[in-house]
Amino acid sequence: MAILNILHFPDPRLRNKAQVVKSFDDDLRKLAADMLETMYQAPGIGLASTQVNDPRRLVVIDISEERDDPLCLVNPEILEKHGEHKMDEGCLSVPGIYEPVIRATHIKVRAQNLDGETIEFEADELLAVCIQHELDHLEGKLFIDNLSALKRQRIRKKLEKEERQAQQESVSQAL
Repeated sequence: MAILNILHFPDPRLRNKAQVVKSFDDDLRKLAADMLETMYQAPGIGLASTQVNDPRRLVVIDISEERDDPLCLVNPEILEKHGEHKMDEGCLSVPGIYEPVIRATHIKVRAQNLDGETIEFEADELLAVCIQHELDHLEGKLFIDNLSALKRQRIRKKLEKEERQAQQESVSQAL
């Protein structure tokens, strides 16, 4: 397994839409395993393939406290949404930023597992929010797209400044 590079906002590759998976092979299983390892190391509770610059329609999620209940969803889609609530969200691609977002409280999902078998299930609360968040990534959307333009601009400037500072520190350490 390998730790993958997570793209950070405003990287334009985060706006790419994921493509339907047609080949359920060892390469897909390796990607899922690498994504889980990357997510756990980050640490996070969900990761979409587009966040690691892979075009396949795959998300990995683990909301368990013990981090031992991974969920891999291939070609996922939301069939139904019910209710709504506002919850603070963060994102591995938008590090250090947490903002309230309105999401459905209950969803019904259809996806395939890593063997290509179709699964359907219902999710609520944190799992429902996480699935909606990750599926947005597959469509090239970020949670900050739900915020005002002014707030997005402030976040962009903050992250760009932090990136410049990190690069300067890296150069200084190399000297």
